[in-house]
Amino acid sequence: MSENPDKPTINEAGKSKSNDSEQGLEDVEGSGEALQKNIKSGSPSTQRMQRPHSSPPRFVTVEELLETAKGVANMALAHEIVVNGDFRIKPVELPEDSLEKRVKDIVHKAFWDCLSVQLSEDPPTYDHAIKLVGEIKETLLSFLLPGHSRLRNQIMEVLDLDLIKQEAENGALDISKLAEFIIGMMGTVCAPARDEEVKKLKDIKEIVPLFRAIFSVLDLMKVDMANFAVTSIRPHLMQQSVDYERKKFQQLLEKQPNSLDFVTQWLEEATEDLLNQKYKNALPAGEGAASSEADPMPNPVAVQNYAYLKLLKWDHLQRPFPETVLMDQARFQELQLQLEQLTILGAVLLVTFSMAAPGISSQADFAEKLKTIVKILLTDTHLPSFHLKDALTTIGEKVCLEVSGCFALCGLTPFTVEKETALKGQIQAVASPDDPIRRIIDSRILVFLERYLASGHQKPLPTVPGGLSPVQKELEEVAVKFVRLVNYNKMVFSPYYDAILSKILVRP
Repeated sequence: MSENPDKPTINEAGKSKSNDSEQGLEDVEGSGEALQKNIKSGSPSTQRMQRPHSSPPRFVTVEELLETAKGVANMALAHEIVVNGDFRIKPVELPEDSLEKRVKDIVHKAFWDCLSVQLSEDPPTYDHAIKLVGEIKETLLSFLLPGHSRLRNQIMEVLDLDLIKQEAENGALDISKLAEFIIGMMGTVCAPARDEEVKKLKDIKEIVPLFRAIFSVLDLMKVDMANFAVTSIRPHLMQQSVDYERKKFQQLLEKQPNSLDFVTQWLEEATEDLLNQKYKNALPAGEGAASSEADPMPNPVAVQNYAYLKLLKWDHLQRPFPETVLMDQARFQELQLQLEQLTILGAVLLVTFSMAAPGISSQADFAEKLKTIVKILLTDTHLPSFHLKDALTTIGEKVCLEVSGCFALCGLTPFTVEKETALKGQIQAVASPDDPIRRIIDSRILVFLERYLASGHQKPLPTVPGGLSPVQKELEEVAVKFVRLVNYNKMVFSPYYDAILSKILVRP
């Protein structure tokens, strides 16, 4: 098993499959339609294979439940750091009307009021202020790297608490000078994004508001430091995270022996789809070549790849998600939404360029402009208030307007009323999942993803099927996200998949 999620293991069937990109569009559409039909069939087959019986449920204690929940939470966090390149730790922001925020504000106000009273005494009392300086000192030291010995010595020397206490007792403490040094040191060690906040501290003249603002900026710098640490160690976390996630899942499986039931059902359905005669006939030559001609059996890698494709057509409201991909369910839902938008976008562009003049689609600027307009109008697809039919009506009007403008600039014959009406009608028809153009685009997208997954994520990418050229960039971006997600999941859970498939792929 490869340790690089970008380079999965390639078997012979996968290699032979990656060479099919040069076949004609008829082969692409044939295999794509079969792939699409099988993936969209969400209900399990009536001829269910014999599956291993799960262990009987057992009673667990509250302590065991809490321990399991903690293990799952830690595993989810490690997974998020490795898989999500945009993972960031964010400052805690309590809701305005929450009890926790009210209590926090009351406690903080009491503390700062106490500090203000102490500093207002004659002579001033610096007990609280010195404690704050000590906290600031420790925070500044925590930001330093091992090589920052000069800065460390400066902090230790200037913020020497024993010396500061002596100065306070003798009435020689200059708290403003200490604050000036602290602000300067913060400007030295902070991230560039915090320069403006640190600069504003110099404008605060009163000691109590200044210390309060200093701690506020230091809290932000702590978050920056934590994110820097996450970014720095992410490349080294990959294999450790794989081992950690697998270990935690194994512990969960020991406590909950039925934690692979939905995975087993998911892989069984993928196997049955691949064994379906119509799908086998549509597969490129060489798939399942390791088996006998009388009853070809798909290889485990092909089953796993196909199973992951099924997740892109999953009914998340009606069907439980497989346990081993549960932490990535939101990501698969996001990919599913992106592919649905891409399907509609591709269908609209294909209809438009098919009905327009032959040379109009070759004008890169116009094609890109039209794509951008349609993408903007499809932005809110994920919202409950979004209505695809209404959006496509608007898109049809806008597309006809843009095409007419392009015709005028190119000196071409304008659209007739009949042709414009037909174009609007075809664009509106894309709202139906059964629309032929939409089905063609959908099936070709699945074929591309299936070939990319089987190719081992090696460059160059498989050839994009006909009709998808206008959305090639967007499709390849989704494909890269999908394959990386799949390959990391394989690295963690392939031993479990292999064990399950070794029982499923047994000839009766």
